[in-house]
Amino acid sequence: MGKEKEGFKRATEEFYQYHPQEMMLKTPQRHKNPITIGMPKETCRDEKRIMLRPEAVNILVNNGYEILLESGAGVDANLPDQEYSDAGAKIVYTAKEAWGTDIILRVSPPSIEELSHIKKSKTVITALNINNLTKEYLQEIVSKKLVCLAFELLEDKVGGLPVVRAMSEIAGSTVMLIAAEYLSSFNNGRGIILGGITGVPPSKIVILGAGTVAEYAARTAIGMGADVKVFDNHIYRLRRLKDVLGTHQLYTSVFDNGQLREALSTADVVIGAVHSNTGRPLSIVTEEMIAEMKANSIIIDVSIDQGGCFETSYPTTLHNPVYKKHGVIHYCVPNIASRVSRTASTAVSNIFTPILTKLIEEGGTDQMMRMHPWFTKGVYAYKGGITNKFIAEKYDLPCRNLELILAASI
Repeated sequence: MGKEKEGFKRATEEFYQYHPQEMMLKTPQRHKNPITIGMPKETCRDEKRIMLRPEAVNILVNNGYEILLESGAGVDANLPDQEYSDAGAKIVYTAKEAWGTDIILRVSPPSIEELSHIKKSKTVITALNINNLTKEYLQEIVSKKLVCLAFELLEDKVGGLPVVRAMSEIAGSTVMLIAAEYLSSFNNGRGIILGGITGVPPSKIVILGAGTVAEYAARTAIGMGADVKVFDNHIYRLRRLKDVLGTHQLYTSVFDNGQLREALSTADVVIGAVHSNTGRPLSIVTEEMIAEMKANSIIIDVSIDQGGCFETSYPTTLHNPVYKKHGVIHYCVPNIASRVSRTASTAVSNIFTPILTKLIEEGGTDQMMRMHPWFTKGVYAYKGGITNKFIAEKYDLPCRNLELILAASI
């Protein structure tokens, strides 16, 4: 009988050895004291983007973050709460809860009232909108000893501006769609097609600046058959643009007043895409030049978030985007990328997911700044001081050297 039991036991062990067994699922890593990320809902009517997609939330939760999403924060980008909840985010129902985390992610910067919900010495990552700042606002940031990073200033490892680049790509592709809308008779435009057809002359497009916006706008316009002219003060940028687009159909010129005036007088669409690294770009097109343009031609000032490059420009909104001056339609919406909020949110999420993953690997914001100078470039305020020289000078505030502060705290 003992032998029979022993044989049965051996047979059972062999059966389980070769029979497929259930595999234990890997559960998300949970730290004892996880870094919390808050994503409050946008309060600006025209802002429809969100910083992280649900897929990014899932990656960050698995890397040890706890993410608090204010209910409805992703709805305008067609990303419902349920998708975020399934990805591991905690849905909260008051803005105060989302603002009360270690790191706050939002596209538009917090208002003075919202700053009151943020705990001292926490990290805030948003757009900066430098021309909308006030001295009182910056002083409140300083008094709360916040660590503030701006999209516009954040660099990548090779010195590029990844968020600016991504939003410029979107804006460049989108401006031609906007131009097509307002050239149509339906919108009381000139009643012409953006491009050209057999037997009909092509529409004339003038682009000011030869950066990323110009590249994507010119590519779209040329693809539709338009006649495109690009002006910039840097020959190397104009040469690069022609090389990138690989076409001889592109006319390029430096900002020569005579040639620019002539091009503007015959243009159907003029795109302002001049970017300044030190604040407001030069007002390249005077009111006199605009008065000489064709009736119902269109100006789209992509530079308006820095103050604009047309003398007659002032900011408009997505809900009231245009006005007329001297018979010329002006479209001066600062956040054009919000027109395609889901695409823009994906682009921003793709940039910040690896940055936040690296941040937790390094052990927090301070260590991230010590180890990665490209990340530090985005910081304009640090624990009681303004660290960006241009902002400090513009608003008459003392500037602190961030590199020295970090070195001293090692």
